[in-house]
Amino acid sequence: MGIAGYIKEIGRGRDGARALNRDQAADLMGQVLDGAVTDLEVGAFCLAMRVKGETPQEMAGFLDATRQRLQLVPNANQPTVVLPSYNGARKLPVLTPLLALLLARQGVAVLVHGMATETSRTSTQSVFQTLGIRPESAAEALTSGSVRYVPTSLLCPGLARLLDVRRVVGLRNPAHSLVKLMNPCSHTALLVGSYTHPEYAESMSATLQLMQTSALLLRGTEGEPVADPRRTPAMDAFANGQMQRVQVAQGGPLAQLPDLPAPDAASTGRWIESVLNGQRPVPEPIAVQLSHLVRLAQTPVSFMTP
Repeated sequence: MGIAGYIKEIGRGRDGARALNRDQAADLMGQVLDGAVTDLEVGAFCLAMRVKGETPQEMAGFLDATRQRLQLVPNANQPTVVLPSYNGARKLPVLTPLLALLLARQGVAVLVHGMATETSRTSTQSVFQTLGIRPESAAEALTSGSVRYVPTSLLCPGLARLLDVRRVVGLRNPAHSLVKLMNPCSHTALLVGSYTHPEYAESMSATLQLMQTSALLLRGTEGEPVADPRRTPAMDAFANGQMQRVQVAQGGPLAQLPDLPAPDAASTGRWIESVLNGQRPVPEPIAVQLSHLVRLAQTPVSFMTP
């Protein structure tokens, strides 16, 4: 079949490119994930979409195709939070593992999925390893109060291959946005979406509303789904296609900076253990995010009640 016809539509440059509808986008992404197209076509698709940008309808189609090919993780009848972790850390420590473990202490089932997409950054997986949490080798059922780290290659090998294209061409592609909007669970779960630049907040919000995803969206720490430990960001909740701001951004000068570790995995792991042991306080922005997540995971439509 091939995707040359789709590339012709999306590859006309920023001003001349035409958006695909949801079904077309699903067909295109399905062929890419199934490995039914050539490497040259995959590269052309990635570069064309990088120039054009994804519409919410296109992203919905990409998510539809991915969902059909995912090895879903069972999570029936329990509050579940999904933390996509793909950016890692360069300047600040990656504290996604801390948020995951704090959620588990509140009785929430936590699924962290991801893979390293840049060799120069400290990944969540490497920090988890210092804490004794290993990647899952099978999509076993989630349990309350537990943290599971599931690599992308287990969820969908084709998606992992598409993410790896970045190592070749040096640019992100739709897969890097897709994974931050993806719920790999068999049933409803609360997704924590994060963005690095303000323009992505608008497109991600539109997609979450279109997909009627239960989610909390915020500007994360270097793209990770955890609040910046220095300053509380704005946070938006989503349920049944509706959005509501549940946290305003912290303003004004900072009175005090938290004592943070070096961004390497060993230092970050030791610091997280000290927080969990009560030797250091949970940074206030992360404590605020934790509170919202626990409430939304247990009653995902509560913010819609007057």
